[in-house]
Amino acid sequence: MDALLDFLKDPFAAKVIKLLLWVIFIIIAIGLLRKLLKKRIGDATIRYKAQKGVELVGYFFIFFLVLISFTVENIEDYTIIIGLFTAGITFTLQELILSIAGSFYIFFVRVYKPGDRIEINGIKGDVIDIDSIYTTLMELGEWVSSDNYSGRIVKISNAFVFKGPIKNYSMDFPFVWDELNILITHESDIALAKKIVLADATELLSEYTKNSLTKWKEMVAHYYIEDATLEPTLALKITDNWIEVNLRYITDYKLRRATKHQLFERIQQSIFATEGKVVLASTTLQLLKIPDINVQVKPQA
Repeated sequence: MDALLDFLKDPFAAKVIKLLLWVIFIIIAIGLLRKLLKKRIGDATIRYKAQKGVELVGYFFIFFLVLISFTVENIEDYTIIIGLFTAGITFTLQELILSIAGSFYIFFVRVYKPGDRIEINGIKGDVIDIDSIYTTLMELGEWVSSDNYSGRIVKISNAFVFKGPIKNYSMDFPFVWDELNILITHESDIALAKKIVLADATELLSEYTKNSLTKWKEMVAHYYIEDATLEPTLALKITDNWIEVNLRYITDYKLRRATKHQLFERIQQSIFATEGKVVLASTTLQLLKIPDINVQVKPQA
């Protein structure tokens, strides 16, 4: 008991206890404020940003209290202890510290935000939440084709923003380029095929092209990037089996699969309406008949 009383009388111990009480108070205050904001704010976007703002401010105050608590006079006696303690904590919690730093980086630099579609650490998905430690994604792909949800919720450490590239499908320019290959036979009317594909694509994608024009001009003005063609374009490739008509077009990043389906369906109907002038190609295999072999067996003498 005397040892405990002596420890409590130590000025350094008193500072540590006081600091811990303040930290506990701030954490409780953060939780109460988050609950209060959840009840009072109806708009989901504003509520989410307000809650994250309270959380970040609370962490800043904790950091500030720790900083001023150990920058007082007569700290020389505790320099070695504090140094070793800090080094141990830093080494043990380096991933946690990096994750918290990553959360600040995400919010202030706006690497991505809730609602964006990103690919990070080899995982692609839509961002549904960002907290002080993790980014939560609704996963895309894996065992399902195209840009469809797999149904899994993935949590990725915010530290990964410092460890590799982040692919953002929606930041600044919420459109992507995609391609569709139409295979036709060598006997088809090539000029007619090109006309059909380009006309159908231009008509179907006119709204995307119009909506993306303003966004693309902002991209060209803001970044060091060359201007690009937003209208659908064609390229031909001749192979031994068919002629490949490659259609390149722009579409909404969330509607790649639906747009490709609509394009192919419309182009297919237009090709069938040509009554054989343009024919879709397919891989063919020709089997050759083995010629008859006349085998004669010479009788033994």
